[in-house]
Amino acid sequence: MRAQELAVSGVFTFEPETFSDHRGAFVAPMQHASLLATVGLPVFPVAQASLTVSRRGVVRGIHFTRTPPGGAKYVYCVHGRAREFIVDIRVGSPTYGRWDVVELDGESARAVYLPIGVGLGYVALADDTVMSYLLTTAYQARNELAISISDPALGLPVTDGLEPILSERDTAAPTLAQAGAAGLLPDYAVCRQLADMVGSTA
Repeated sequence: MRAQELAVSGVFTFEPETFSDHRGAFVAPMQHASLLATVGLPVFPVAQASLTVSRRGVVRGIHFTRTPPGGAKYVYCVHGRAREFIVDIRVGSPTYGRWDVVELDGESARAVYLPIGVGLGYVALADDTVMSYLLTTAYQARNELAISISDPALGLPVTDGLEPILSERDTAAPTLAQAGAAGLLPDYAVCRQLADMVGSTA
């Protein structure tokens, strides 16, 4: 499994080997041994596994979990194709305000590991794009927050000619600066402390 660190501190991509024959293919998108060797995780405690299904042009995010409780994520594409946006919104992080773009698809099963406090969003590039999320904290609506994926200060390359389809919540989400002024953003030091408590690193 090939691993690569991205520009946002603590974020890694993992690309597994796919084994194909006349019947089809086998691939293991999540392999704990690779997480252990690359990120230093003694354990990745999965509290919830979730799926999203999106048609072409659907834009989700940028989403993050209120910290505390926070939560780390391991994300990959089961079917279709998506452009994933990873944004460092952790106040005090050495890479605060930086972002990465990773293309995920069901054929390569490339995955992204995100430590506690990092924001995540995507645009579906194909119909019936299915994204899988392994979460260390169970989803609770009251703890799920968003910043605008169209924030001009971030300048994310979201649509590239696609007609974006957003929820009301994502359309009305504040910019990074507005969320920071409102005290909504995760604190980097707190993220690291929480990560140590659950056996993951930020």
